[in-house]
Amino acid sequence: MDTTFALSARGVHMEYRDRKSDTNLVAIDTMDLDVAPGEFVSLLGPSGCGKSTFLKIVNGLLQGTAGEIRLRSGRSGREDAMVFQDASLFPWYSVLDNVAYGLICAGVPRQEARRRSIPLINLVGLEGFAERYPYQLSGGMQQRANLARALAVDSEILLMDEPFASLDAQTREVMQAELLRIWNAAKKTVIFVTHQIDEAIFLSDRVVVMSARPGRILADIHIDLPRPRGLDVKRQQAFTGYADQIWHLLTSHGVSVEPTPDVA
Repeated sequence: MDTTFALSARGVHMEYRDRKSDTNLVAIDTMDLDVAPGEFVSLLGPSGCGKSTFLKIVNGLLQGTAGEIRLRSGRSGREDAMVFQDASLFPWYSVLDNVAYGLICAGVPRQEARRRSIPLINLVGLEGFAERYPYQLSGGMQQRANLARALAVDSEILLMDEPFASLDAQTREVMQAELLRIWNAAKKTVIFVTHQIDEAIFLSDRVVVMSARPGRILADIHIDLPRPRGLDVKRQQAFTGYADQIWHLLTSHGVSVEPTPDVA
């Protein structure tokens, strides 16, 4: 296999059967995508455009109607490091046991799994909270624990499906900056789903803009902003230029989007 890319998608197509109308609904219309090792790529588009469906096909939770997903790891099955919109932590487990869960399921002895989880809990900024339970954490802290749990399985690709969507605006910005810090430390490949233009630009090396359903790629935009990035980059002219470009691309294809504070 070609090891140039952490992930290569060719001709990915997804249809669902609508029982009411007895017709097929196309969710993804023949999608090709290459992601390099260590790259941060965001899929940006309106609700229902197939962004989350694509992640689930990569993960193995769904089987595409057609096409092929190839991973550099050589795994043809699941790519398990996935972070969903809701933290979905086990309420009866501590943070430590939640983070260790995937390792234990993979056959790692419990004490070893817990030992290996501690550095990841510290990495995501939860040092001192290992023995706390989900109900004792804020929404942002729960997502930090969820991220540590995904990192624990040490998959090459981290799949993130709108992980900050349920957070308030201020916490969401803090978590965006924290994610970049963690990504830089963990050296993971990330595919990140969002419908927020500013979030995609701030986080990404590339923003893949998708059309409304049936989802297809409208543009693959390289974000030439220096790293490391602080939140103040959102006020720079180059940043707002990317936001304006993406805004006009989406609206010119009939996608209804709300303006962000970064788009005049």
